Amino acid sequence: MLNNNTYKISKPPESWGGIQSKSVTFVVTENCQLACKYCYLVGKNSKNKMSFEVAKKTIDYLLDHKSLFPSPSVIFDFIGGEPFLEIQLIDKICDYFKISAFEKDHPWFESYRFSFSTNGILYDSPEVQKYIEKNRMHLSIGISIDGTKRKHDLQRIYPNGKGSYNDVIKNIPLWISQFPDASTKVTISRDDIPYIKESVLHLWELGIKSVNINVVFEDVWKEGDDEKFEQQLMELGDYIIEHKLYENHHCSFFSENIGKPNFDNQNWCGAGKMLAVDYQGNFYPCVRFTPFSMENKQAIVTGNCYEGINLNKLRPFLTLDKKTQSTEECINCEVATGCAWCQGANYDFADNETIYQRSTCICKMHKARVRANKYFWNKLENVNNLVNEKV
Repeated sequence: MLNNNTYKISKPPESWGGIQSKSVTFVVTENCQLACKYCYLVGKNSKNKMSFEVAKKTIDYLLDHKSLFPSPSVIFDFIGGEPFLEIQLIDKICDYFKISAFEKDHPWFESYRFSFSTNGILYDSPEVQKYIEKNRMHLSIGISIDGTKRKHDLQRIYPNGKGSYNDVIKNIPLWISQFPDASTKVTISRDDIPYIKESVLHLWELGIKSVNINVVFEDVWKEGDDEKFEQQLMELGDYIIEHKLYENHHCSFFSENIGKPNFDNQNWCGAGKMLAVDYQGNFYPCVRFTPFSMENKQAIVTGNCYEGINLNKLRPFLTLDKKTQSTEECINCEVATGCAWCQGANYDFADNETIYQRSTCICKMHKARVRANKYFWNKLENVNNLVNEKV
């Protein structure tokens, strides 16, 4: 095992609040300027926008039912579509929460966070910047940029096919100056595998120290994709070690905690423990169960802001664990740790209406990542040993 006392190994930023936080997602709009090819939101539109009354009802319900939501902290996640299209509504929602939590002497007033995942196009707008200045100490904002221009513009495009890289990259310096520890989320689909190495390095060069990166869960992977994926990660690992980038940079593809037998029976996904609300005030186990996220199945509603949560509809999600939805092959897999799944994707891809059938579309890609990880950590340990011998 690598001696971390000899080498400084950069760690990912700690998530605010950890597992103690209640995650509440407001789908403020189903509209977006972009038409990203890999986006799981299949029903984007400009019609369905949340009203302030729906948001207000939701906050009232949350604050008035402490026994149902006992977490000491809360994260309000604003998404779309593109959330910054509705920044004025979001500002009003946040103000209402702060005032109401204070008036009701709710513990969340002392421990709350507003979180955004944005395409970055509107980041420098006066309205967004005013909101950031107002809520700076309680904000987490991630801008999605996929890497180099050719990788980003391959997937993250406008409806007319034009790439969005130039419109996003201009706002990265401002974002980093305001949130120097912020990370970005990169998505890999099969046609941009050849650009993984250059894209991670490019993002680091831009000043983004932590890059969260994952492959899509959908069934897009073809024969040989795993080998190309592994090769890209190995080449990236070689470059990281050669230039000692591991000391100050982080990429989620490389982790010492993956690729081992998994004796933990926990569910990977937090569906059911989270709460998502749409423009109609309907509650969902997470945003992946909303109507505009479903390609093959009907949405699963677990309540609404007027009548509250239906615990009977929520109960199946609270019983989910690894064994209730995994095949024997997955349960006994020798490299199972770190193999992720999305509950909404599981349900959407399942043979019937069950939420207990785990999708295995990324199996080969996970195993390729494990092989590349072993290569990376073994090489880094060998380099470490050589340094120690010279000393």
